[in-house]
Amino acid sequence: MNTTDYNRIATAITYIKENFKDQPSLESIAEQVHLSPFHFQKMFSDWAGVSPKKFLQYISLEHAKNILKEKQASLFDAAFETGLSGTSRLHDLFMKIEGMTPGEYKNGGEMLRINYSFSETPFGNVIIASTKKGICYLAFYDDKNQAFEKLHAIFPNAAYEQLTDIHQANALSFFSKNWDDAAMIKLHLKGTPFQVKVWEALLKIPMGKLSTYSAIAGSINNVKASRAVGTAVGDNPVAFLIPCHRVIRSTGEFGNYHWGSVRKTAMIGWEAEIK
Repeated sequence: MNTTDYNRIATAITYIKENFKDQPSLESIAEQVHLSPFHFQKMFSDWAGVSPKKFLQYISLEHAKNILKEKQASLFDAAFETGLSGTSRLHDLFMKIEGMTPGEYKNGGEMLRINYSFSETPFGNVIIASTKKGICYLAFYDDKNQAFEKLHAIFPNAAYEQLTDIHQANALSFFSKNWDDAAMIKLHLKGTPFQVKVWEALLKIPMGKLSTYSAIAGSINNVKASRAVGTAVGDNPVAFLIPCHRVIRSTGEFGNYHWGSVRKTAMIGWEAEIK
């Protein structure tokens, strides 16, 4: 991207941040940088990794989250202050990006019922948690109490029950080399549009194959975002099922892993032997 294009994108981002309460249209944003809506959409998406509409939604959501959490505002006031036409649009925005309702976010998951259980796998003990929509958390642990505390910190006000449900059973079957029913595994994830995009890219890495951070960046049309990709990979909330262990450095080194480099090496070797 040349300097002129960069300045246009910077101007557009500034305009969106300063005017998000007006929920500006694609046409009005493109007009600010003297481009057609079509060319602006393509340029912005190539640079930011998301469309202008998605970026506007993310900015709006962050503002709404701040109002709900810091100011303890009502859902109506949060919608109004964010420039949305009503609480139904605020609800849709949260569900699309956060995977939960604004009420659930405001109340720290108070309206969520989360089942969780502990299980043994070939790579160590895991805690796995699910909502009615799917798996929301899976992590390796050494201390059971600390494992639950980390889960609880994500949604401190949710209702928890130690129970293995069908979502968990389907997910845990993966550790038994049962990959025939992969479509049966449902995920209920909370992340930014960029994080979700990276996690989707991880899911496309075949079993027994490896990729690099730069290759992942390229696959989401953001070749300069290798470091941001690395951060998103490290923020993966669902171990193994979202295979962040299949991402290595471009030098061929396996690199670090949130749940231990030895475990990552074991996983890669296990999958390579199977395939």
